[in-house]
Amino acid sequence: MSDNAAPSALFAARSMSQHNRAEMRQIFDHAIRLAERNRILLRVPHEVRPVLNKRGMHYHYRPEIFLGVRGWTDFHFPKEHFRVGPEEVCIIPAGVPHGETVGAPAGESFRNLVAGFYNNTLSIHLAHEARPGKPDIEVIEFFDAPNLDVFLTLANSIASTHNMHGPARDAVLQGLLLALLGLMRNIVETGSGQLNSDIGKVFQAKCLVREQFANPDLSVQHVAEVLGCSADYLSHLFHTETKERLTHYIQRIRIDGAILALETTKLTISEIAYASGFADPAYFARVFKQHKGMTPQEFRTQLDARRQSQEQQPKTVYYDHVDFTHGVPHKKETPAAAPAAAGPHKSREAASGDSATAFER
Repeated sequence: MSDNAAPSALFAARSMSQHNRAEMRQIFDHAIRLAERNRILLRVPHEVRPVLNKRGMHYHYRPEIFLGVRGWTDFHFPKEHFRVGPEEVCIIPAGVPHGETVGAPAGESFRNLVAGFYNNTLSIHLAHEARPGKPDIEVIEFFDAPNLDVFLTLANSIASTHNMHGPARDAVLQGLLLALLGLMRNIVETGSGQLNSDIGKVFQAKCLVREQFANPDLSVQHVAEVLGCSADYLSHLFHTETKERLTHYIQRIRIDGAILALETTKLTISEIAYASGFADPAYFARVFKQHKGMTPQEFRTQLDARRQSQEQQPKTVYYDHVDFTHGVPHKKETPAAAPAAAGPHKSREAASGDSATAFER
């Protein structure tokens, strides 16, 4: 969906009926059966420069999950493109710019299911072809997900594992995908579909800011116009519900995007400023320092220093994390009067410990 179309579609879309929920359950049940037999195709882009502002593309802070139902979706990325059809799953990692063009064979209609993440809320919607080649939200529901981190961990692990090579890669992908699909299937079955504290216009304002934070024209006035209310009313409502001013929230979300770019890309500070919705890199640096207590360059310098320090430490590298605990030698105790017989035994322990540290290195 385009940057401008997504928020308006989000607010105009119908809530789900029982028929829609039944359709979702069928989609997830079918996908789970395919995954159990290793017959579902998984697509993940191989992008290495996320959080890049590209014309005709958009990106999100958190991953998106697409399940093809009917027809196809042509995904376009800065350096690649691929098509996702029925019985296929696409996971787009956080920060990866992308555009979508959809279609279907003659006599058929396009359909897919899309899952996204907002705060402690999981959004699931059914998409249709609203205009030739353009997908849009037909019906949408927001489900309370206090365990949202579990969904995010699974989605991120699938994306990272997909681009790795190893003897158990396919088995790991199958297990992760089954767990993710199963959790989403359960939430459709048991979820209330009611929003938590993010209600009404406050929730919609947050969604709009997260969708359009890269737009330099984004402001309280712009958000209020989209929501059909006055800027003063929206500002008061937002502050009453969240204890945070909407102007501060917009800046904070933009800074969150900038931090993601600083951590995951080699973009220049100016490029990150523009991609985060700031028209002036100098103003971006001032706002960043107000929020983080340091300039973007100082933040990046500290980040690089921490990474270099970690790289030099003894560690064990696993496919999904790095463990430093086994590479830290135990403190040697030196009793004042150790028995003579303990000397050789203690030496062997010390030698063994040194050998293990070198091996883990």
